[in-house]
Amino acid sequence: MLFWIIVIALAAAVALILGLAALRARAQAQEAADYDLKVYRDQLREVERDLARGVIGEEDAERLRTEVSRRILAADAAAKAAARGETAQPRWAGPAVVAAVALTVVGGGTWLYLDLGAPGYPDQALADRIADAEEARQNRPRQAEAEAGLPAQPPGPQPDEDYLELMERLRAALEERPDDVRGFMLLARNEAALGNFKAAYEAQERVLALRGDGARAQDYADYAEMLVMAAGGYVSPEAEAALAAALNRDPQNAVARYYLGLMFRQTGRPDRAFATWNRLLRESAPDAPWVPALRAQLPEVAARAGRVNYELPEPAEPAPLPGPTAEQMEQAQDMSEEERMAMIRGMVDGLSQRLAEQGGTASEWARLIGALGVLGETEQAQAIYDEALVTFAGDEAALARIRAAAEQAGLGG
Repeated sequence: MLFWIIVIALAAAVALILGLAALRARAQAQEAADYDLKVYRDQLREVERDLARGVIGEEDAERLRTEVSRRILAADAAAKAAARGETAQPRWAGPAVVAAVALTVVGGGTWLYLDLGAPGYPDQALADRIADAEEARQNRPRQAEAEAGLPAQPPGPQPDEDYLELMERLRAALEERPDDVRGFMLLARNEAALGNFKAAYEAQERVLALRGDGARAQDYADYAEMLVMAAGGYVSPEAEAALAAALNRDPQNAVARYYLGLMFRQTGRPDRAFATWNRLLRESAPDAPWVPALRAQLPEVAARAGRVNYELPEPAEPAPLPGPTAEQMEQAQDMSEEERMAMIRGMVDGLSQRLAEQGGTASEWARLIGALGVLGETEQAQAIYDEALVTFAGDEAALARIRAAAEQAGLGG
């Protein structure tokens, strides 16, 4: 309440000062006209004295009398007009200015504060705001509560029957093979693609349990992402714990860093969200999947963090796709058998690991299938092909590219 009393008092004082200035203009006009009359009359008397002393002649005196008299008449007319209120400023101008100033300063200031400010929010020191944000973070809803509070979602586009049949076969196979880590990874990824995020993170929980201490940073990052998606974009305490586990294993894991920044933003720490996201954006490849989200959100986060002059870095050119290219595959034909296989093996292993951990485009999956076919590892190529069919189900352009690579590698449908 004290804030509003001070604001209204200051606004009223400003309006009063401006209003007095506007009202005083009329009195000043009267005073100026009276002063001019006094000066001109003194000049007329001075002309008569100069004539009497012989300083000027009768002709000059008459000319000066005429000029001064003309000025006296003009000044007298101005004085009478000012007395009657017939000045350049109408009588209503002063009060109108006072009303306009009061409306602008008091009304406009109040509207602006209600729109941009936080009425009723007490003043706080930075340490108090940080402490309140930490308390809110510690006491925020857990995963189950967040999921229960989500509104019912409309059904999304239905995948084709072949895809659904593959998913049913995968689920049934994993009931018989509960220790199949790769199978549960595939299940988690594709349950997420179907929008079944709860089933996805439950499958990923099984991956973490099977791998135990050998679970990788990306395993925990994927788990955290599925929890966030299941909670409608909210980073729960369970998701935060998964992010911490991922970053303990790999402090540079990009997925975990993105969701960590999101957690800071949601819990009242835009300063830490900005620091996390700004560094991630500058260290990421321009075609990384999280870059568009960072570029869309960082300006607002920067403003809330007090970085009013922040500017997004210019986007860089995308890096070439990793893995063996068609040109490299042709060059391998001129090498010895051992050299060719060693080169292809190195590139295949790198691409296979990246696709398993981060996913990739249809071109990359097709490239991996083709390279495995060259190596003669048809069983592994078939497994990758089957996984790609599930991953890109519904994307006919991607599936056509993958089927063409499988055909060249001599695989079945």
